[in-house]
Amino acid sequence: MTDRGPVLEMRDLRYAYNSGVEALRGVSLAIRAGERVGLVGPNGAGKSTLLLHTNGLLRGKGEVAVCSTRLARKNLVEARRKVGLLFQDPDDQLFLPTVREDVAFGPLAHGEPHEEVSRRVDAVLEHLGLSPLAERPPHELSVGQKRAVALATVLVLDPALLVLDEPSANLDPRARRQLVAMLKDLEPALLLASHDMELVLSLCDRVLLMDQGLIVADGPAMELLGDEILMEEHGLEVPWSLR
Repeated sequence: MTDRGPVLEMRDLRYAYNSGVEALRGVSLAIRAGERVGLVGPNGAGKSTLLLHTNGLLRGKGEVAVCSTRLARKNLVEARRKVGLLFQDPDDQLFLPTVREDVAFGPLAHGEPHEEVSRRVDAVLEHLGLSPLAERPPHELSVGQKRAVALATVLVLDPALLVLDEPSANLDPRARRQLVAMLKDLEPALLLASHDMELVLSLCDRVLLMDQGLIVADGPAMELLGDEILMEEHGLEVPWSLR
């Protein structure tokens, strides 16, 4: 992909829930092709709300642009192809009888030819080591396997940006290691929100720190996550590997 600008840009993004709680209070950021960015902060900082704005699932005040095109109602379908959003609970993304059908659903819904979709599904399943699970019902899989299948459902659309919300939640150590290995080998830009600081450190070169609906720090992952005073000030802890 040619670098014609950020794959994601937000300018003065603001969002308040019906209760009146301001979840985002003027967020601005830019993520370029190939960047791997961690999003950290205490509970209630606005991280998940921000992620839901990346492809228009929530729409607040301000501007969100995907691959230099401002998000609007008329282009949400195309934006959701370019931004692959992986929810914290994989069951929110898996609803068909087999793994293969779930992975094929997105491109088929976009009207792509069945033969081409079948080829791409096979390629993604092979790349993620999921081929043996292709005909299995998703509800029979482990949490780690479900998360890998959910990842396949977004990768098959060849997104420019992969957005992950707490991807290591509820994974045992082996499944977590497998997830890290999968994510390290991917080409799209990455925006990863997590409380797992070691995961962020292992996958991301840059970190955004959010608190109270604002980005309060933006810098190199090792530098920012290793700043004990900054991390403690915002209710976080320095990863063990940096102590």
